[in-house]
Amino acid sequence: MNAVPRQLAVITGASTGIGLELARLCAQQKFDLIIAADEPLIANAARELSLLGANCTPVECDLASAEGVEKLASVIAAAPRPVDALFANAGRGLGKAFLDQDLDEALKVVHTNIDGTIRLIYDVANDMRWRGQGRILITGAIAGLMPGTFQAVYSGSQAFLDSFAVALSNELKDTGVTVTCLMPALRRRISLNVPICWIRSSKQRQSPRFGRRQSRF
Repeated sequence: MNAVPRQLAVITGASTGIGLELARLCAQQKFDLIIAADEPLIANAARELSLLGANCTPVECDLASAEGVEKLASVIAAAPRPVDALFANAGRGLGKAFLDQDLDEALKVVHTNIDGTIRLIYDVANDMRWRGQGRILITGAIAGLMPGTFQAVYSGSQAFLDSFAVALSNELKDTGVTVTCLMPALRRRISLNVPICWIRSSKQRQSPRFGRRQSRF
């Protein structure tokens, strides 16, 4: 009997937290993985995920820069199979009032959360659309649904991601490519510790789930 071919998932921001947990779930579902983060811990994550049976390729790159996105895109292009699932999870937060923040650090939040996300999705989603299949999950946040005092740049970037995910989902609704927005409250190091997670997609209205995960991907 022929073995079922393994699928390929790409997860960004996968060295810790939500991204690493998404990668674990993919490995348990028999996906091979390309994982990315802007810190050396991504190599540790790859070793852990390999123990779950996944063929895991770590990429240390800064998705706040075009060069970092290109580095990851080159690894994806060299993979022996196309991307079946993209988890666009990389992001960063920054506390304090806007005028008390370092401007370069505030701009890096924008470049990571917005620029890097849409650059990567543009490359991967175009290939998915051409093939007529694929799944994309964008990690936004409930913080994007309201103004975030003392998190103005972060919350504004999450508002973009939440809106972008829903709009892109509608644009791709007849292509075989699905787009889902994961909207957790536990997001980055500066977020409030509230056990709630919302998921929004083209086929499901936003729905709160307290104290447990909701899976629809």
